[in-house]
Amino acid sequence: MKTMTTMFLCLITMLLIASAYSNSVRLHMTHRDTLSPQHTPYHRIEDIMGMDLKRHSAISQKIKTSKSGGRMPLGSGFDWNAAQYFSEITVGTPAKKFRVVVDTGSELTWVNCRFQGKGRESREAFRADESSTFKTVGCMTKTCKFDLRRLFSLAICPTPQSPCSYDYRYTDGSRSQGVFGMDTFTVGLTNGSVTTIPDTLIGCSSDSKGDSLSVSDGILGLAYSDNSFTTKATSIFGNKFSYCLVDHTAHKNISNYLVFGTNPASATKSPAKRTTQLDLNILPPFYTVNVVGISIGDTMLNIPPQVWDVRQRGGTLLDSGSSLTFMVEPAYRAVVTGLERHLVGVKRVKVEGLPMEYCYDTSKYDDRKLPQLAFHFKGGARFEPYRKSYLISTADPRIRCLGFVSTGAKGPNVIGNIMQHEFLWEFDLAASTMTFSPSTCR
Repeated sequence: MKTMTTMFLCLITMLLIASAYSNSVRLHMTHRDTLSPQHTPYHRIEDIMGMDLKRHSAISQKIKTSKSGGRMPLGSGFDWNAAQYFSEITVGTPAKKFRVVVDTGSELTWVNCRFQGKGRESREAFRADESSTFKTVGCMTKTCKFDLRRLFSLAICPTPQSPCSYDYRYTDGSRSQGVFGMDTFTVGLTNGSVTTIPDTLIGCSSDSKGDSLSVSDGILGLAYSDNSFTTKATSIFGNKFSYCLVDHTAHKNISNYLVFGTNPASATKSPAKRTTQLDLNILPPFYTVNVVGISIGDTMLNIPPQVWDVRQRGGTLLDSGSSLTFMVEPAYRAVVTGLERHLVGVKRVKVEGLPMEYCYDTSKYDDRKLPQLAFHFKGGARFEPYRKSYLISTADPRIRCLGFVSTGAKGPNVIGNIMQHEFLWEFDLAASTMTFSPSTCR
């Protein structure tokens, strides 16, 4: 996520999978949230929370591919001790795969790279010099000087032939430095074949720093931006993309897909399917939704309307790069107080290193006592996440916490990936709508 980005904690395999359906492309997507040998259970949660808090602090050429769309595997990062979802991108000629964080708040897609003798020697590095389709963006070009300025292109141009450089910084202190280039991506099609997407912007990062990048080869930027991978892919496969996030504690053998074009799974006439408007131009490059209120059970919470108003430093974003759900203080206090009333008698605990305020020993708690929480969108649509999405598991099976964090007086509110899991989310960029429905993501 550009100003709000951070926390890039790994992705799993984006295997190019075929399907008998048409009109979509998809990538496998997994969540990255497991315990590594170097981390204690609570260190993992502490790291996730730290990255989440920092993340919030700042918050074409068409090719003919018949009528099929594209897809990439998408899964949880649990087995990499990461709080993000990952996919695999295939770049260059000859093509090489890289595990990347799927981030709807980031504009730039980049990978660890070695170019003209600079960069990493590791196996995961993309050797741009060896790709016959890689070409740099020149530092004297309009693309560098104007189009890519928002992506931190640097005003360094020793010669007219020098590449356009960038220094992409994230709010957790992570950074990625390199040069902008164009290369060919290879994606699987839902009709069982594969296709290439030529002349796609990619960051060739010779240097990247930050704990949040340690298990990732790079970032897949899916924000709403002229320079994002989303814009390129949807210009080819249709103006839609979608994803279904498996449970954030799922292992790497459980995954779903990131789909560009119409998702076959969205064709069902589920009565639970809901559609709401997207405000794509109000807080670019983020996906802004019109929340107008939150209810717990049958009670609408008393939350000031300015909390949801972007013009008053409010508003709400849907973000795959944040794990927890962030709320401006009046909304946060109303939600946690409302839920706490239904946890009376359950032992509240303080876990060292865990910034969430409300944690409980729920070993003897009946989840059916916790009422349904619902986000109410303008137009009448309601999003009713699973109880396990807001009373979330920790490394200790006895302890669960309310998965909300206060942002203080500053917005916007952010619906994170744990709240989103086990729902199918489809973004229609042409109609400026978002459709969602419960799904097993299997």
